[in-house]
Amino acid sequence: MNKILIVEDEIAISDLIKIELEMKGYKCETVYDGEKAADYLESKKYDLVLLDIMLPNVDGYELLKYIKQISEIPVIFLTAKNQTIDKINGLNLGADDYVTKPFEVRELIARIEAVLRRYNKVNETQKIYNIEVNVVARTVKKDGKEVSLTPKEFDLLELLIQNKNFALYRETMFEKVWGEDFEFETRTLDLHIQRLRKKLDLKDKIKTVYKIGYMLEV
Repeated sequence: MNKILIVEDEIAISDLIKIELEMKGYKCETVYDGEKAADYLESKKYDLVLLDIMLPNVDGYELLKYIKQISEIPVIFLTAKNQTIDKINGLNLGADDYVTKPFEVRELIARIEAVLRRYNKVNETQKIYNIEVNVVARTVKKDGKEVSLTPKEFDLLELLIQNKNFALYRETMFEKVWGEDFEFETRTLDLHIQRLRKKLDLKDKIKTVYKIGYMLEV
């Protein structure tokens, strides 16, 4: 489980990010000023830092300099400073990405996952309920016993896990798994969902979302 430090002085935003990331399986800690964040980084280990720029006591730019001196933790700036020069300054100081407010949570999660992949910090194994999925070996076990999935079934399961607790549009699911336009192919997707539900006993967990598509509820 990847551990993320959220350094953000707007408590509502910090809490929202923490809730959403923990729903995705991350372990998160929050801190609201740069000086205290430095203390956390000295005494604890994290896989990634989400860092605001405008912070009390020590701003994000100074904290990033400090982080780069003590470790190789990846850092994503999360800030309302959206001028090009601000982005250039942040990236030149060593930030791995720069997300401006307001932001879509799904985009933030995608950027976090992309940075973690670059640092080889992505968990090979993901667990939901009594199911263990190895995304590298592409194997699935239920109650410790391997379950045989077709390549498309595995891709579909991985997509649902990556977006658990989010409703996915049918069109999006089909295009991401099959790489083709969705037009007239709704039955193909529905059949694969039925097979996943049956093979992994997820009938009550892979929800049908009216007029949208499907969602893996965790």
